Amino acid sequence: MIKKELIREMESIVGKGNVLHTRTALLVYEYDASLDRGLPDAVAFATSTEQVVKLVKLANREGIAFLARGSGTNLSGGTVPTRGGIVIELSRMNRILEIDLKNQRAVVEPGVYNLTLQNALAPYGYYYAPDPASQKVSTLGGNVGENAGGPLCLKYGVTTNHVLGLEVVLPDGEVVQMGGKALDHPGYDLVGIMVGSEGTLGIVTKITVRIMRKPEAVKTFLAIYDSVDDAGQTVSDMIADGIIPATLEMMDKLVMKAVEESVHAGYPLDAEAVLIIELDGLANGMDRLAQRVVEICKKNHVREVKVAASAAERDDLWAGRKGAFGATGRLAPSYLVNDGTVPRTQLPRVLRKVAEIGEKYGVAIGNVFHAGDGNLHPLILFDERDPEQLERVRKASYEILKACVDVGGTISGEHGIGIEKLKAMGFLFNQADLNAMWKVKRAFDPKNLCNPGKVLPEIDAEGGVAHA
Repeated sequence: MIKKELIREMESIVGKGNVLHTRTALLVYEYDASLDRGLPDAVAFATSTEQVVKLVKLANREGIAFLARGSGTNLSGGTVPTRGGIVIELSRMNRILEIDLKNQRAVVEPGVYNLTLQNALAPYGYYYAPDPASQKVSTLGGNVGENAGGPLCLKYGVTTNHVLGLEVVLPDGEVVQMGGKALDHPGYDLVGIMVGSEGTLGIVTKITVRIMRKPEAVKTFLAIYDSVDDAGQTVSDMIADGIIPATLEMMDKLVMKAVEESVHAGYPLDAEAVLIIELDGLANGMDRLAQRVVEICKKNHVREVKVAASAAERDDLWAGRKGAFGATGRLAPSYLVNDGTVPRTQLPRVLRKVAEIGEKYGVAIGNVFHAGDGNLHPLILFDERDPEQLERVRKASYEILKACVDVGGTISGEHGIGIEKLKAMGFLFNQADLNAMWKVKRAFDPKNLCNPGKVLPEIDAEGGVAHA
């Protein structure tokens, strides 16, 4: 518990009404969108880089753990306190500082919602490519921390491909500038180290991103299948043919049922799977490319290919996909979202393995994912009030991640490691690998106060790294 005099000092930094420290108020900040829980000792709402600096220096002086938080939508426990301490809330640092159309850049604070930036750019005919399904509520600071993706990541890449510069408060309170508007900054790629580090190396207070012109033409398809294998094979065949859609998303029957009950997107409830395929680019040649896409779908026994005839129909299809996680709440009180990535050619095999794991542990699993880049999101349905169910779900989750690694994949595409996947790091890395990562962590955060207990398994008593 933090002493009263420290609470008063925090209030002197951010204002008396901007520090929470009663148990009732803190309960809201003990969880994110994962299954883990951890109560902080205080929450401070910062509104400027200067306030963040002062809070970090206070934490350093007192040896108190601290972590940055925005909307708390992350799915692996990244903003769950593991050692109490101070949550530095950045949701009020929510200004778009600059839109520079001539240089195709924007500068934002970390509390800006992803969709807020998209809406601000739209009147100019521009957009920011990373588009996580949670973009209505997820902040750009969180997107940077988790290296978020989204449906457009197949063609345009994830957050790290679009972040050019960062202002960062290091764990000792020093403010540094990493990268900037220009390309190819000399020296070490500190922006690359920071993006995806899950807030364990510092707190991002400004973000410079690349923005892009909207495409001249867009065509959106719904391909309906009676077999998940056929849908998965379509994905592999399309990429092998040299076609890179803007998006290539898959949903199975269980998820479609939940989506239809929630948003009525027009998905067929008797199909086993659908693909949402979206092409973008120049108007000239779009029809020819669309025809080739339909041919590949037919080769893989597609039942029907529907083309969105209007912007409204396209919006309906995407409302269903982007609302899929929320809609799944209709199927069970709780769900755990896996986030493994596999080579595209292994999609049918791994999806069969996911079904086998569900049967083994007696849990229903729905699938909705970025099929184009092999990024799976199996949704394991259960009731977390039942400890026995929870234990089975955790075991199933780790088996799914191991299945991804066994075919040459990895344990996260965009949701991060956080607390949830710490033991799974042993599936990918040996002790020397993990020790090398710990050297980076120590270089930035020698006291291990900055979002401790995330990403890397702890060092054991012999100086090694404990893993699964």
